[in-house]
Amino acid sequence: MARQSRNQQEQRGQQPRRTDGSRKPQRQSEQARHDQPDRPRDDQPGRARGGKQDAKGEPKRPPGHQGHGSAGGDPGHRRGGQTGGEREHGRTGERDQRRGGHGGAQRGQRQGGRQAAGTSWDHVAEWYDKLVGDEGSDYHRHVVLPAAMRMLDPQPGERVLDVCCGQGVFCRQLASLPLAEVVGIDASSRLIESARQRGGGANLRFAVADARDPGRLADGRFDAAACLMAVHDLDDIDAAFKGIAAALRPGGRLVVILMHPCLRIPRQSSWGWDEQKRAQYRRLDRYQTPMTIPIATHPGSEPGTHTLFFHRPIAAYINALAAAGLAITGCEELLSHRTSEPGGRSRGENRARGEFPVFLGLKAVKM
Repeated sequence: MARQSRNQQEQRGQQPRRTDGSRKPQRQSEQARHDQPDRPRDDQPGRARGGKQDAKGEPKRPPGHQGHGSAGGDPGHRRGGQTGGEREHGRTGERDQRRGGHGGAQRGQRQGGRQAAGTSWDHVAEWYDKLVGDEGSDYHRHVVLPAAMRMLDPQPGERVLDVCCGQGVFCRQLASLPLAEVVGIDASSRLIESARQRGGGANLRFAVADARDPGRLADGRFDAAACLMAVHDLDDIDAAFKGIAAALRPGGRLVVILMHPCLRIPRQSSWGWDEQKRAQYRRLDRYQTPMTIPIATHPGSEPGTHTLFFHRPIAAYINALAAAGLAITGCEELLSHRTSEPGGRSRGENRARGEFPVFLGLKAVKM
């Protein structure tokens, strides 16, 4: 009998035969299993995740946790998002409580018979605060924060605004510099309270505020602003960028770091392994269509608790910045700092990490 082709086997629902004649599923590579910059198992992004790490350098998560968003998500920044195991999310809905600018059903409300989380992170603040801690997640410390400081380039005597600051990880780094003023804002009153409890210097203060409507902060006095690992948590980036622009003086700088919109999309991107080429590749199922993706924060213990991740193509961010009078002057595509343990696929996995960015950093100036 002629040997069945691989395509015929797949069409019949059979596992293709391996070179040893068995039909055992191919093993996932070490990177595919463990190096998803801190995202849930299905490659969902989430916020910066911090906390202890396991032997492979991945952040330890509560039992049953699959991540939620920058995080991606770490790798995430507002949340030090992490990917490849990263997380970052977003929010949608009403405009009362949001994390720097998005609306959404609050905890306790139901959508489609299911408990839904809004864009405010108040309902997951305690959990998120424990994960990120005082200094941020692994990706925060090694990738996101160093890039943000480098791109923002704060100068002595400047006033800097951190939008969607969470518990103030980046604010405290900024406040250690000889700056005239550092202000961190977030729509979550619980995260702002955590930030205040951690202190940080006489030049640092925090406020509960919506990124889309920063109120008295929109007075054009800030020299620079940052929004780290949070824009994919916002349902209305047009309003958010206009609010930030109103807070900046003419010539003021903005740095935005987010999960890479092309390569880190919850549920729509993943790692794959080409056995013939001995190469790790990135699979992308969707990109151009904007998507609102719910991210379960406690799928084991509280399966109905979600945050939201708002996926958009890169053009949406560029056009929203331009509409707010912010001209892009720089861009960095940030790679993972991790490496695979020695093994048969480590060379291909490490090569892939050096080719496929985890985060996208944009620098803009107010015209």
